[in-house]
Amino acid sequence: MTVLLASLLSLLLAGWSGASAAQPQPAVALGTAARFAVLAGDSVVNTGDSTVTGDLGVTPGVTVAGFPPGNVIGTVHVDDAAAVQAQSDFAIAYDDVASRTPTDTVPTDLGATTLTPGVYTSVSGTFSNTGNLTLDAQGDPDAIFIFQTVSTLLTAAASTVTLTGGAQARNVFWQVGTSATLGADSTLAGNILALASITAGANIVINGRVLARDGTVTLDADTITRPAGTLSISVPQNADLGSARAGSAGVSAPLGEVTVTDTRYGPDTAWIATVSSTTFTTGGATASETIAKSFISYSPGETTDTTGDATFAPGITGSLSSARTAFSVSDGTGENSATWNPTITVTLPASVVVGEYTATITHSVA
Repeated sequence: MTVLLASLLSLLLAGWSGASAAQPQPAVALGTAARFAVLAGDSVVNTGDSTVTGDLGVTPGVTVAGFPPGNVIGTVHVDDAAAVQAQSDFAIAYDDVASRTPTDTVPTDLGATTLTPGVYTSVSGTFSNTGNLTLDAQGDPDAIFIFQTVSTLLTAAASTVTLTGGAQARNVFWQVGTSATLGADSTLAGNILALASITAGANIVINGRVLARDGTVTLDADTITRPAGTLSISVPQNADLGSARAGSAGVSAPLGEVTVTDTRYGPDTAWIATVSSTTFTTGGATASETIAKSFISYSPGETTDTTGDATFAPGITGSLSSARTAFSVSDGTGENSATWNPTITVTLPASVVVGEYTATITHSVA
């Protein structure tokens, strides 16, 4: 009689389509405000040939003035439901950014400075930039930069912000306790979140957003481009399913949390995450040293965490003999994310021999 001794079955995991590394600061969720390049509480007033790429909105005010036809490449929302929801989501994001614990206190003038990811304050409670500020993400495209002010943000004429090391404008946040004033012919990267107003001088280029909770956004022949969003998935790097003995049904264990994050800001956001597996093997070539994919089952379960207003739907439990849907999202607006902890079940074939078996499970999202 052959006895199957305890066999350790383990999983090596792989992620695809933008698997993200852990970051020191959690992402800032703008919600539906992420769709907007310009958002104001009282009014948006433009002089000259300004171009806005992304939605433009105002609420509770009703004034949008001075934009030539076709110069808003997006939708204009004047005190409508979308603007109201965006201001509500923006208020939550503002409070989140303002409440982050500072990681460093730096001089008020950021010119001629290079900074790595973190949450920054100044002794004066304000920030200015009279030269070039370099933000270095050190190879992490998800790195967060936050600048907190008690009162104002001032940038000088022709000042610049340079992103390097994979830094992304979507991950830079300027939290302004009162108002921001930007000098003519300057460039700025990131999202200005101002409690009062934002005034931009002539010919400014902003790779980011200008969002004012209570006051006015004033533009003058400026170019504002909402940062492009991303769709990414993160997975555990390894998992241990445990062991099984002769005559047992097999093993079943959680894989660990899988998270999809969507910041593409589309009006009808949708994505599908799929999962596939290799066979389990001890490294040998015989059939008895292999557990075929048909013996591996994937159960996504329910979400353990979500953000956004999308409809989140788990896939159907079943065999990984071929790729299958793990989770999907439909009819969302703005940013969303979903986290789930799937269960992997491996049934033992009658002919399997003792050994340590490994496989690779791959999640992807599109």
